[in-house]
Amino acid sequence: MQWLSVADFLNMGGYALYVWGSFGITALVAVFEIWQVRAKRRDVLQSFSQTSEFEDQSSTKLPLPLP
Repeated sequence: MQWLSVADFLNMGGYALYVWGSFGITALVAVFEIWQVRAKRRDVLQSFSQTSEFEDQSSTKLPLPLP
């Protein structure tokens, strides 16, 4: 397909709404996915750091008394 102008390119042979809508929705889904992965990663790292701090505190037990 050859376009004679930018308007012809943007019109996409009469399928502009479908083509550009598809690109737009795909871009939105990709951005949402990246945002969700970053949020989940942050939550997991916070959970690990809290678990690590708890384990560090519980591992400092008093020595057993000698008989």
